[in-house]
Amino acid sequence: MNKDSAVTIFESLASGVRLDIFRLLVRAAPHGCVAGQIAIELGIPPTNLSFHLKALTQAQLLTVEQEGRFMRYRANIELMDELVNYLTAECCSGVSAPPISDATEDA
Repeated sequence: MNKDSAVTIFESLASGVRLDIFRLLVRAAPHGCVAGQIAIELGIPPTNLSFHLKALTQAQLLTVEQEGRFMRYRANIELMDELVNYLTAECCSGVSAPPISDATEDA
């Protein structure tokens, strides 16, 4: 993952509605949910939902598959794993951080 990809993902998740959608789909993994089910569970009007689903799909946070006349959305958990790995790749530069209790005593 590169910086531009990470920024795109964070921008997409900066919306509370989109974050709720992504978290719902993580809980529904691996089967995902159809759009109507997402709208009902989160109380989002269908027109608003389609806008947010499109943004999440363009950021590659969701995959979508047509099932008859329905669209099934799934969280791209592998991409989220890549993001977490990107964020923590240089954690502490290989040096163990002091325990939190030690850090607060020095303050």
